Amino acid sequence: MPDTPNCRLDGLSPADESAAEAEGDIALWDDLFSTLAEHQTPDGQHSFFVIHDGSATWGIPGAPQLIALHISRDLTARTFRIEQANQPTVPFAQLWLTGRGCPPDALQLPDGRHPEPADALTTRIERQIRHSGTRYETKDHYTHASVPHETWVMVRDSDPSAANLPVRIFLEETDLDALTYTLREGAFRDGTSANQWLFDRDTPLPEPPEHLVPADRRTRAALARSTTDHPATATSPPAAPAGPAPSAGAPSHRRGGRS
Repeated sequence: MPDTPNCRLDGLSPADESAAEAEGDIALWDDLFSTLAEHQTPDGQHSFFVIHDGSATWGIPGAPQLIALHISRDLTARTFRIEQANQPTVPFAQLWLTGRGCPPDALQLPDGRHPEPADALTTRIERQIRHSGTRYETKDHYTHASVPHETWVMVRDSDPSAANLPVRIFLEETDLDALTYTLREGAFRDGTSANQWLFDRDTPLPEPPEHLVPADRRTRAALARSTTDHPATATSPPAAPAGPAPSAGAPSHRRGGRS
């Protein structure tokens, strides 16, 4: 039985026709709605939901399967309003709800009930999206309901750091056998090159420069690990070769040290 959203509308009336229609849609399709995450404000005035819409698999191929739902209540007037939007992935649903007052990290999927992030980069990119504010303008997206289990979202990035590569693709791929998923970000000059990559897939997704670690930093990190893992053993310095002592006033030199 799906975990249908608890909208908490008992004793309240729709504030307008839009709210009445949205309430009717929820009642009609609630047996196909499954709540993935929710946040209720302590004062009871707001509810935020990320919902999986099971009916989306019957519709237009590539259509998003998630709904971001915001319910606001006027507890004095005993009325409610409903805002909702179809979203391609959980982080973008969280971002949309954040724009309506939900704390960015309040909507977390419960552990053990859904595929888990496969690595730290996936978690970092998800948080980056949730906290991006108005940085991303969604241009297109597509959800594969069958193999390969993936969703991609194309956005225009307004952050100054992305000025040279402003079109980004966020690619989420799910491994249903391992019950894990990865999220990666690709950077492109324009929508044409981004669409060409999506069509061809003959090269790896081009990572944005900010995700790439310069070679010298990798080398320094490897040397640091090597030094930590294999500490040098203290030894006595070799005896100096016999020879005449330096004359008074001659400069003294030390090899391998700092003056």
